[in-house]
Amino acid sequence: MEVVNALGRRKSAVARVYVSEGKGKITINDRDLKDYFTTGILQYVVMQPLNLLGVAGQYDINVNLDGGGITGQAEALRLGISRALIGINPESRTTLKHAGFLTRYRDWE
Repeated sequence: MEVVNALGRRKSAVARVYVSEGKGKITINDRDLKDYFTTGILQYVVMQPLNLLGVAGQYDINVNLDGGGITGQAEALRLGISRALIGINPESRTTLKHAGFLTRYRDWE
């Protein structure tokens, strides 16, 4: 499997996500997930799409995060991971959509 990339945005946070086969390691800006998001709630938000589909230990994820606050970054990363998982398995779209992970909030509408 080649590397699948996706983009997630939330408010002014932007997450560029690169997913490849691996053992479940998540690296954000050259730091481990638990070092970057220190609270359990934010780690849970990031892991939601992986846990929902049951693929938490199957892929290595490398992320470039920029802008926004820490919560916006976690939600942007969740969207980016969800989009990347759809690139790997298009049938997972309905599951992720019903869970609300493919929604980009728009305050101006």
